[in-house]
Amino acid sequence: MTALRFGVKTSQTGVTYEEILRVWREAEELPVFEDAWLWDHMVPLRGDIRGAALEAWTLLAALAAQTRRLRLGVIVTSNRLRPPGLLAKMAATVDQISGGRLIFGIGAGGSLVADPAGREMVRREFEAYGIDLVTPGEAVGALAEACVIAKRMWTETEQFDFDGRYYRLKGAVGEPKPVQRPHPPIMIGAGGDRALRIVAEHADIWNCPAWTPDDLRAKGRILDGHCAAIGRDPATIVRSVQLLLRGHDAASAQQQLRDYIEAGATHLVIAPVPPAPPLAQIVDEIITPVLASR
Repeated sequence: MTALRFGVKTSQTGVTYEEILRVWREAEELPVFEDAWLWDHMVPLRGDIRGAALEAWTLLAALAAQTRRLRLGVIVTSNRLRPPGLLAKMAATVDQISGGRLIFGIGAGGSLVADPAGREMVRREFEAYGIDLVTPGEAVGALAEACVIAKRMWTETEQFDFDGRYYRLKGAVGEPKPVQRPHPPIMIGAGGDRALRIVAEHADIWNCPAWTPDDLRAKGRILDGHCAAIGRDPATIVRSVQLLLRGHDAASAQQQLRDYIEAGATHLVIAPVPPAPPLAQIVDEIITPVLASR
């Protein structure tokens, strides 16, 4: 039987650092949670754009220093918001601070998506911070190059040049290296065909933006095909989903977990939506019964 892993996610809009730290410290005391996560948005995606939204990587560094056991990361970092060389440097620093607990989560980031509501959420954030909106094809192409750059920054001891379509580096160097060797595990958030090819090539963990278990199965078959094309065993890639937990309907939440596990997920990140029960109650009423039934 495949082992299951559980994480918790605290999306940092409308909350304070102290509130997030309290949740992460609670998760530290609950062994079922192996990792904890932030999200990567500079402004609230809905409602008043002036609402509080803590920046992900500076917050992650602070939480790395305040925790001791949890693996940690961002589900997932937008590749559009920070140059990849800088992001690789930031990631190595957080891995140093945490003593080797970072999971490097990354995705293509916002682009000119077809869905009007989604496009507006991306536009309000990017325009507020002077970030160019690009086509999905350009965003995915840049993600592929960013993964190559990050790996080289983490592993190569000599300066190197990179001459890509989207990024150009001259005399790049990444010191100090991450604690984890050859580098931190890479999580890629992706759902489209081209992005799933990048998952097959670079990811240790695939975070699937699945709305339903059937969606996870369908995208998983595409990933399997890409793995076969490059000769990689798809079983070497952990399949991860995020599950929003609303209200106190434990039976419904248990069934949701079981359905995604049946569809192939082995890493389940619980994202409580305030007001939500304490993490200990979530473990007792939702996670533990699911584990006991396996």
